[in-house]
Amino acid sequence: MEEAGMDDIALVGGKNASLGEMLSALTKKGIRVPSGFIITTDAYREFIRGAGLEDLIRFNLAHLKRHDIHALEHASQVIREAIEGAPLPKELEHQVAEAYVSMEKQYGKHIDVAIRSSATAEDLPGASFAGQQDTYLGVRGRDHVFKAVRSCFGSLFTARAISYRHDKGFDHMDVALSVAIQRMVRSDLGASGVAFTLDTETGFRDVVLITGTWGLGELLVQGQVVPDEFLVAKKMLGHAPLPIIGKRRGKKDIKMVYAKRGHAGPLQVVKNKKEDRRRFVLNDKQIIELAKAAVLIEKHYTKIRGTPSPMDVEWALDGRTNELFILQARPETVQVSRDTEKIKEYIRREEGTPIVRGLSVGNKIVTGTVRIINDVRDMQALLPGEVLVTEMTDPDWEPIMKKAAAIVTEKGGRTSHAAIVSRELGLTAIVGAEKATQILHTGQLVTIDTTSSEGLVFDGVLGFSVRETELGALPKTKTKIAMNIATPDTAFEKSFLPNDGVGLAREEFIIAGSVGVHPLALIHYDELPENMQLQVRKKTRGWDDRLEYYVDNLAFGIAKIATAFYPKKVIVRFSDFKSNEYRSLLGGERFEPVEENPMLGWRGASRYYDPKFKQAFLLECRAMRKVRETMGLRNVIPMVPFCRTLEEGRNVLEVMAEGGLKRGKNGLKVIVMCEIPSNAILAEEFLKIFDGMSIGSNDLTQLTLGLDRDSGIVNRVADENDPAVKKLIADVIKVCLKSKKYVGICGQGPSDHPSFAKFLVEQGIESMSLNPDSIIKTKIAVAKVEKGMRK
Repeated sequence: MEEAGMDDIALVGGKNASLGEMLSALTKKGIRVPSGFIITTDAYREFIRGAGLEDLIRFNLAHLKRHDIHALEHASQVIREAIEGAPLPKELEHQVAEAYVSMEKQYGKHIDVAIRSSATAEDLPGASFAGQQDTYLGVRGRDHVFKAVRSCFGSLFTARAISYRHDKGFDHMDVALSVAIQRMVRSDLGASGVAFTLDTETGFRDVVLITGTWGLGELLVQGQVVPDEFLVAKKMLGHAPLPIIGKRRGKKDIKMVYAKRGHAGPLQVVKNKKEDRRRFVLNDKQIIELAKAAVLIEKHYTKIRGTPSPMDVEWALDGRTNELFILQARPETVQVSRDTEKIKEYIRREEGTPIVRGLSVGNKIVTGTVRIINDVRDMQALLPGEVLVTEMTDPDWEPIMKKAAAIVTEKGGRTSHAAIVSRELGLTAIVGAEKATQILHTGQLVTIDTTSSEGLVFDGVLGFSVRETELGALPKTKTKIAMNIATPDTAFEKSFLPNDGVGLAREEFIIAGSVGVHPLALIHYDELPENMQLQVRKKTRGWDDRLEYYVDNLAFGIAKIATAFYPKKVIVRFSDFKSNEYRSLLGGERFEPVEENPMLGWRGASRYYDPKFKQAFLLECRAMRKVRETMGLRNVIPMVPFCRTLEEGRNVLEVMAEGGLKRGKNGLKVIVMCEIPSNAILAEEFLKIFDGMSIGSNDLTQLTLGLDRDSGIVNRVADENDPAVKKLIADVIKVCLKSKKYVGICGQGPSDHPSFAKFLVEQGIESMSLNPDSIIKTKIAVAKVEKGMRK
């Protein structure tokens, strides 16, 4: 960002201004901020004393009961009216007028400004209630500035602010306000949003999460729009060409802009054009520019505070100049205080059909009775422990939100008021849950699950369990205990578990969940019937190139997992859909055969070099290459599944090289699954063309013993502990160790059968990759076996 001059920011009314210090620090870092001036906290205190308002404030707050909503609102009204009706001190009024005239000389008569507040308690660690005080946009003329400044001072005593300080134990008279008067950034013609220097739901700190919407940012904070979301790998900034690891297009139906002549008030809400709703608000260059600025701000505050300080940063894009501005920054206070030495996992034990979906806030499962409230005036109807369901919330809802077991709003994104308040109160919430107030009804029992990025509401009470683990007490093991990751949405949370990387990340889950279209339907789009083309266009909105949609979303899923565990090894298996599973994707029935036994049919390696599927596999190669080279995540290692013969292995490697993934180039290693008896029998030969083996014990068991693992009749005959299976596995481990190449196992056998885990450790296996819920118990068991072997 271009450097802003220090003369662009002036202090009015004293030297004690936390906001002023922040803005000055940002300009020194070369980060663009809007020019303007700041009324200090000293000036605020002098105004309150000079107007004789201290006694009035203390009297009205002295015996207030925070749960008495009517009394709270009455006290707020009395205090605010007194503050807004009091004159500013003459000296302060003169200084404000002078500063505003100076801005007029630079930018023109009646320059429009934004008037923002920063309370001394608002941005303290453990207390960062965004939106607690009021902001005034598009203010023009000195008299209107004076009025807005008094209103800003008065907003320190909104009902929500009074209630919040009472909960936090702050003395109301110890809290003060500084006010920034900044030139309006013409984001009404551009875009605005919020950037967090961590993942807001898990506290994972190696990403920057950016949200954005068209127009002024008020609708985003109010929760009236579902914004776009962008995710950037923090550690790769400055080291990789384009470390954007996620994009999610929001539903941006409306925006706030300057009002047309004749409209009451300076601002109005209008509908977005169809093309704007369908495109992202930021391009790749702007995403990276914002992410770098946010990280610089985080580093600055971390340095001056002497402790890690993830930040919540408001930004705006000027639609006239196409320049990005930082408007405000405050410490993130919820996840930063999380105890990472303790893991709390919520595990749903019963399945159900989701009736409402949205974006998750928090990481819990809760149950409760629905209470639909459509108007803030009816909020007292909410009973403690109920699930609050509404269109959206604003700061006026805060006094009763703490009573809810969970909150569901039809509008809003992860940076909306409902999301921010829910995090701070430790509540579970789902935002952007379309038609929730129509689908759910008051008195209905529901289960709220926010354990992945998609929040789910189930009808009825589903069973779940909670497991808490102290990580410091876990033993260390020589055998690496890695993790199987299915959906990328869980990767950040699961990365806090003790682990040695990822032994199996499955592309199928990413393709089914994030892409949803058969790759050949995208390649042969012009040959699809018109109704299917329409469905494909809906899926790929936001992308000009449909093939890039496939590559990008597959790459984003892989990259999210790789970032979560970086720099540890992440083994990603190429797609291993069976033909019947591929048929379930949009367009799949046009390109997939009907097979009698898909398990033994056209799957894995046999697809990759087949002329009927090769072009689809090359898209996977492009995605993998993008993750490793463009995003810089070279901890990703590709793995080839179900490779029946040596010739098949060579064919696949040849196609991979054609797709830019040449084994050995840029340190690229390629692993092969050992899940067919031929892999074990010819392990030595397979290791001449691959860099290691990952034993898939499920398929290896069924193919060695001729069992159908899905058959309830014969699947009880034997398991991984069968001597024939164990002999093959022992031989594979021996050959890999002799060849000094990787050998691991990625089936559930070690966690399901302790004796099998003991056998693997004794054979010297390098790594076991398990489902996350088995990691801790298996690590303890392996440590016990290793200790016994040392005796």
